[in-house]
Amino acid sequence: MTPTRYYIARLSQFFGIIRKNQRMSDAATEAHLLRDAEAYLGAAVWENAENIEPLSSEYWTLRKLFREKEALLAKMEECQSQLDQAHDERASLMTAALEPTQKLLNERATMISELEKMGARRDKIIKEAKEVRKTYEGLKLKLEFLSESDAANPEIDKVKARLTDLKGRFNELKDQRDEIGHKIESGDKDVERLDEQIAFEKSGRKAGASGVLQTIGVVNKSFTLLRSELGTLDSRIHHYQLEIGRYISRNASIDSACAKAAAKQRGLVSIMRALRHSIQLNHRLAGLD
Repeated sequence: MTPTRYYIARLSQFFGIIRKNQRMSDAATEAHLLRDAEAYLGAAVWENAENIEPLSSEYWTLRKLFREKEALLAKMEECQSQLDQAHDERASLMTAALEPTQKLLNERATMISELEKMGARRDKIIKEAKEVRKTYEGLKLKLEFLSESDAANPEIDKVKARLTDLKGRFNELKDQRDEIGHKIESGDKDVERLDEQIAFEKSGRKAGASGVLQTIGVVNKSFTLLRSELGTLDSRIHHYQLEIGRYISRNASIDSACAKAAAKQRGLVSIMRALRHSIQLNHRLAGLD
């Protein structure tokens, strides 16, 4: 939304052509682009923000997070090396395995895959439950405030109804988590029974293969946990980089330290400034400003 287009739109509104929904949609799209740009800028320039005092917390937190990430990647590389070695040994032993044992091994691999999927599903449920709980706590505070301010406020009943819905959803998620947890526990036992059966049916090299499979299972679990930790770490890094990108882009024109930090991204900062102005104009046309 350029100034020229804005004035044309204002003129159109004078003649009754409003298009509020279009303006809100344009503003939402631009806000999404702006957020992406803030994250990109933060990732590109955060290392230059050491001397920007208002960003001290974000900068040093990122330094710590990247150090943790480096250590995590080293552990993952070590796990991957162990996995590669174990898989090579397993492939060698599998050539001597009997057909029934091969069938059991395939069944075990399928179980492990299903358990990993269930583990991912449980993680997703736990994450949603945390979000529901956070929303619930916020609405409880709102209810307390409204009740103390005006006990007859009609908004109180809406908040209470929403709290009931959230509580029901939380309990539903909790039940789903427990159900999946029981399935995972049962699946782990099934895997253990398969391991015992495989070990029983094998002889010579087969006994060695059992040890290799156990190693693969342990390392796989460790690798899955590390990968989950890496995902969480990357999310935190993205958050702090976004905060840095937002602050620097907003203050590059008035703060010399911010301008210096974003010196190689001046073009992007200009585009972001134009996006903010465009969002403001679209909100104004939609009657939100």
